[in-house]
Amino acid sequence: MEVAVSAILTVVGLVMLCFGGNWLVSGGVNIAKKFRISNLVIGMTIVAYGTSTSELAASVAAAEEHSAIILGNIIGSNIANIGMVIGVSAMLIPLAVRKSILRKEIPIMLGVSFLLVLLSIDGEISQYDGILLLGGLGVFAFYTYKNAMKYREENKEKIEKDKKNIYLKSMGLIGIGIVLLYVGANLTIEHAVILAKEFGLSEKIIGLTVIAIGTSLPELITSLIAIRKGHADIGIGTIIGSNIYNILMIMGIGAALGGVMIGADVYVDYAIMIVFSLSLLIALKTGIITRAMGVCLTIGYVAYLVVTFFK
Repeated sequence: MEVAVSAILTVVGLVMLCFGGNWLVSGGVNIAKKFRISNLVIGMTIVAYGTSTSELAASVAAAEEHSAIILGNIIGSNIANIGMVIGVSAMLIPLAVRKSILRKEIPIMLGVSFLLVLLSIDGEISQYDGILLLGGLGVFAFYTYKNAMKYREENKEKIEKDKKNIYLKSMGLIGIGIVLLYVGANLTIEHAVILAKEFGLSEKIIGLTVIAIGTSLPELITSLIAIRKGHADIGIGTIIGSNIYNILMIMGIGAALGGVMIGADVYVDYAIMIVFSLSLLIALKTGIITRAMGVCLTIGYVAYLVVTFFK
């Protein structure tokens, strides 16, 4: 009975994370558009921050007592964002990607990933390492701010007309989203840990799979909606921004709260995360993530899940 209840409450928590993340995103995007920010920057900032909040909430809830979940959640989410989100999205419709994204933002994502590996060499992401990652977050925030201001200056004539009560409605969505994320994160962590112990699974595996997939659902849904509406830049920007924030912001905060221990087996997952990220550079020549590539990414992700469960 306890297992059944925990399973139900874990699902309820994941659903709350999904809805909370998306309502937070909806409110943020409405406000961002008022300030004439490009779709790409919206995707890499407001939307990426919003969809990463579910990972943040889950990781903060797991801080100190369940630090293995933090690490598994971050790595698993980054792999899921590319293998599941971009893979499924590209299978539905080929994704056109700006060459500037491939030349600038994806290398930044890769650089941040290698930084995480470097900080893990001593067997721990310490509190000092966490502060360093948060400093990197500040640098990246300044970089995206400069890009946003450049776009705003180039598009002065494109001023969106005021919408009645847009701020009130948007702030309401953001507030509800934050509450759902907080409650959902605590439900998910508490009962996922119970399930892990009942089935003899390690917390790291639970973080890499169940929680990682659950907290990546906002990215998946948001990207699919954006692509369906013809805003592929928002979808791609969300994934790249989310993967960067997962390491700089979520690992930064998680480590700063009490440090995160690193096991020797995690380097395999690091390598897989980097390989998935590198795969996006295949689109550098054509600027398109094809259906065939989407199929390969999705199959690769499913294979990763199977191996993770049975290794």
